[in-house]
Amino acid sequence: MGNLTHAAGRLAVSKVSDVVLKNLDKDREKEIVKLVDFMEKYMDGEKLDINYEKARTMITDKNGALNHYINRLLDEVDPHVLKTMVLNLGFEAFLNGTKTIRKMREKYKCNVPWLILMDPTSACNLHCTGCWAAEYGNRLNLSFEDMDRIVTQGKELGIYLYFFTGGEPLVRKDDIIRLCEKHDDCGFHAFTNGTLIDEKFCQEMKRVGNFSVAISLEGFDEVNDLRRGKGVFDKVMHAMDLMKQYGLIFGTSICYTSKNYKVVTSDEFLDMIIEKGARFSWYFHYMPVGNDASTELLLDPDQREYMYHRIREIRAMKGGKPIFAFDFQNDGEYVGGCIAGGRNYCHINPNGDVEPCVFIHYSGANIKEVGTFNGIISDINGRFALSVNPNAVLEISYIGYVTTTVPVKDNKVLSIEIKEAEQSLEEVVVVGYGKQKKESVTASIASISRKELVQTQQSNISNMLVGRMPGLIAFQRSGAPGEDASSLLIRGVSTFTDNTAPLIMIDGIERTNFDGIDPNEVESLNI
Repeated sequence: MGNLTHAAGRLAVSKVSDVVLKNLDKDREKEIVKLVDFMEKYMDGEKLDINYEKARTMITDKNGALNHYINRLLDEVDPHVLKTMVLNLGFEAFLNGTKTIRKMREKYKCNVPWLILMDPTSACNLHCTGCWAAEYGNRLNLSFEDMDRIVTQGKELGIYLYFFTGGEPLVRKDDIIRLCEKHDDCGFHAFTNGTLIDEKFCQEMKRVGNFSVAISLEGFDEVNDLRRGKGVFDKVMHAMDLMKQYGLIFGTSICYTSKNYKVVTSDEFLDMIIEKGARFSWYFHYMPVGNDASTELLLDPDQREYMYHRIREIRAMKGGKPIFAFDFQNDGEYVGGCIAGGRNYCHINPNGDVEPCVFIHYSGANIKEVGTFNGIISDINGRFALSVNPNAVLEISYIGYVTTTVPVKDNKVLSIEIKEAEQSLEEVVVVGYGKQKKESVTASIASISRKELVQTQQSNISNMLVGRMPGLIAFQRSGAPGEDASSLLIRGVSTFTDNTAPLIMIDGIERTNFDGIDPNEVESLNI
């Protein structure tokens, strides 16, 4: 079966999955073992560090952690979501993807990653102390077309797994769902603060079936909110409750420090997130990168050794917890060391620059031949070599610099200078998806500053605006926690459609509301 076609392989996994899901009240383990049998045959001839017989034994051991874990998935996860993840993450990414990627590495004689991390945006609705992503600022975005091209070209290389980082990826939740719809054979996963997950988004996640999230959490409410902001823990708990209700697959992303490492691996904490419905937990040890980073939070050698052993206790097949724990740094032994630099993953930042590692913010300038997919990245000294068409025009972009186009003509060697991006924000006004000079704006514009905004005792920005800006009408329809935001109208009902809500733009990104935004992070607000 090692030569089974891609289509036939996916169909076989689909049929076995259907049998498992239709016979949940019968011998589940017997049907699940058939997936292991298929995997062994399909990957025949491929070198994988997998003991298939041991896997069968662990699945059928009713007292084992893996058996308990699988049964919780079958009992609690929506069948469509579960089947889609088995097909896309299991078959496409792990089985078919692994085989294809290995062929491509031989063909192109270079690293081809198993997964790609990309940042849809650098914008975020929180401002956490020590955030490594804050190095990019908050105004960069990959367009939907850019992300679509990344996935389309990635699949040609055998890459069927894509992680979203940021910024806060769910600021772009509509585009992420569009991507999941278009590439319904891929698995998508986002690292998120969880505050933008609402019931409507859970319904969309359930519908597409191929999107999961890891919510950032750093302990119980007091410790978590110390770095992330007051009220964030409660919003995360609410998001988890919603996702469990809709049968979605999600987990946690935990940054452990010298202050919280025992709390986030305690039985009490783990039992809490398991009860909430978490299926996995990523652990990352703190690194002093980003805003106001503190070296005091670094773990010492003894604390790191404690984490090394504790994570293995948590995921032990005998006596472990029914949750899968990954330690990004300390689990390097299982993947042969560092997986960055395209060895198993690479990172594309919100400017479109390809970086070797999500934690190391270095990339050369992007050089692309306009109108083609032909491109390259310069080295650390700005040098590059690229074969192009005779009449090619090169586009050069780099974070913080003006994008420049240069015609190649008959030149074999080019000396290109790019200029720093400088723009006086006081001279422009953002209007919808664009901007205009102040003198050319004819509509009435009302503004409110952060200082004025935070003078009220409200916690939601929409409620803070009540009675503060001319032409703004607000209706608060509920006082229930999480549902107390006001509906806004500007200068009355100005549309004949059912959608009377104003267009909300935050740092150039469309949002449906102000939920989850810390008022202290608002520079100004204009109507």
